[in-house]
Amino acid sequence: MFDISFSELFLIGIVALVVIGPERLPKVARAFGLLVGRAQRYVNDVKVELQREANLDEIQQMQEDARESAMKLEAALKTKAFEYEKKFREAEGAVHIELEEVKKTLEGEAHGEPVAEEDPRQLKIDFGEQ
Repeated sequence: MFDISFSELFLIGIVALVVIGPERLPKVARAFGLLVGRAQRYVNDVKVELQREANLDEIQQMQEDARESAMKLEAALKTKAFEYEKKFREAEGAVHIELEEVKKTLEGEAHGEPVAEEDPRQLKIDFGEQ
């Protein structure tokens, strides 16, 4: 920070001794030391506060990134849930249709009506004729 050599410090000490005097020099040196100590503590406090602010900004950025990722994940999960719900409803509808057909078949057999069973090996072709 400051480039002061030993010879310069020695010269400053001699000038201070002559100007201030030998009686008051220890008190002035002590006061000067206290002021320098306070200045160093103040500078360190400012450095710590700046470091905290920098860390706080980083934490806030990480929090925002996490929030965005969570929102994207939630949207993707909702989309998949909607797709699966649609497939389950389609399957449920198909099961209900099959169940109704089975009920009709069983009711027909109970009333003595002959029910024509389909051969699963036969191929059905619908030509659109009615």
